[in-house]
Amino acid sequence: MKSKLNLDPKIIDSARSSAARIAQDMQKFIDRHTTVSTERTVLRLLGIDGVDDFDFPLPNVVVDAIKDGGGLPRGAAYWIGNAMIQTGLSPQEIAERVAAGELDIMKLPTVSAKEAEEKIMPEVKKSLELIKAQTEKRNNYLETIGEGKQPYLYVIVATGNVYEDIIQAQAAARQGADVIAVIRTTAQSLLDYVPYGATTEGFGGTYATQENFRLMRRALDEVGEEVGRYIRLCNYSSGMCMPEIAAMGAVERLDMMLNDALYGILFRDINMQRTLVDQYFSRVIIGYADIIFNSGEDNYLTTADAYEEAHTVVASQFINEQFAVLANIKEERMGLGHAFEMDPNLENGFLYELAQAIMAREIFPKAPLKYMPPTKYMTGNIFKGHIQDALFNVVSIWSEQSIQLLGMMTEAIHTPHMQDRIYALENASYIFNNMRDLGEEVEFKKDGIIQKRAQTVLKDAEELLKEIEKDGLFHTLENGKFGGVKRPRDGGKGLEGVCVKDEQYFNPFIPLMLGGEK
Repeated sequence: MKSKLNLDPKIIDSARSSAARIAQDMQKFIDRHTTVSTERTVLRLLGIDGVDDFDFPLPNVVVDAIKDGGGLPRGAAYWIGNAMIQTGLSPQEIAERVAAGELDIMKLPTVSAKEAEEKIMPEVKKSLELIKAQTEKRNNYLETIGEGKQPYLYVIVATGNVYEDIIQAQAAARQGADVIAVIRTTAQSLLDYVPYGATTEGFGGTYATQENFRLMRRALDEVGEEVGRYIRLCNYSSGMCMPEIAAMGAVERLDMMLNDALYGILFRDINMQRTLVDQYFSRVIIGYADIIFNSGEDNYLTTADAYEEAHTVVASQFINEQFAVLANIKEERMGLGHAFEMDPNLENGFLYELAQAIMAREIFPKAPLKYMPPTKYMTGNIFKGHIQDALFNVVSIWSEQSIQLLGMMTEAIHTPHMQDRIYALENASYIFNNMRDLGEEVEFKKDGIIQKRAQTVLKDAEELLKEIEKDGLFHTLENGKFGGVKRPRDGGKGLEGVCVKDEQYFNPFIPLMLGGEK
């Protein structure tokens, strides 16, 4: 693709190479470590589900028992495989006995890692077959009833009650929405467990649980068949339970998951070591399930200036891309994020926004880019807000974005009502239809404002990536290079749940999900 922005391909290649080396260097750390959430994910994929008498999730009960017994470095897969050999019980039965205080799996006789892995392999394959069946069901829907055009019209629901969410989600689909994102209840990302069952009392959103995923997926399938197009479902694979929620999403056929390599570190103060280990397994699952991940670079611009710090967004996009490559995610599933967040009083701000959006499309031509609406400078003036969202929609269709998180004119006032979403859908649909091929018709002035802006941001991103490559990602995060937020390597939440693997550790899901044979 010829660059309309006259971007230097050598600079793009240089930036991508630096990002690849940053990710590969971090992968060495990731491969040596595991976490309690990674091991709970293994248990969930082995079929362990439910809660004990105190509503504590069984995966937590078992992993806590393993950790307290000093066995976490060997991994949950080993201890479950060993317990299956010694007791003749299934993984679920083992978990229930542990929760009841009837079994201490850390005091059983032990076998070799090879024997333990062979014992659990039928359960592993059963889990992978279930995920593949869900992927095939999605593909069948797309082949038979199809879906909306890109940019997908992406609408949120956030009532706190999954049953009310369903009503609002189906209403939005009937009005033209292509993607429904169920916003997660406030601070769920800081819970070191996944709540169980259907929930009706979230705050600012609805709890991400497997049952809530199942209920919403069924509802969207019903309305999709009614309106004659597949409706995609999105939720959050982030926070302290990042890989667990990815596994739940894979099993219940979510289509998109918010999954950023750095977001939890920067904006939730989750320990960087914990987050980077967890993001790897979460992305391996997402890649295997053919789910689109959405990264969160847009959040940088809520804490940093969109004009001055645009290069940090591009640098993070390159890093997120390379972490995704290591997890075997296709380019067509990398929903790299950015946002329309310039100060509306900035002269020529629209031109700068357009430059940056087209630059993202040219650098990542196959990626289903996720474009976020103005939020930082929404004031509560609904008329001005509607115009800001209209300009955002113009940039999106012009620059061929893929996933359009619709702006709400009531941003900064309240959680959107159904009529707010309808106005947002009408705004985007009108502009997208009337300007569908504008990008194909327009070229830019050589060395004009748009070209120079994109070239400057790209060059600054390349230089930042070279600096990160030299200093290392941990050091970069400590120094506050992204979003102006500094985080200590040994601080934040969840570090106590990280450990170094021992020589007998294995996680059977990762090699198989990456395409290996067993």
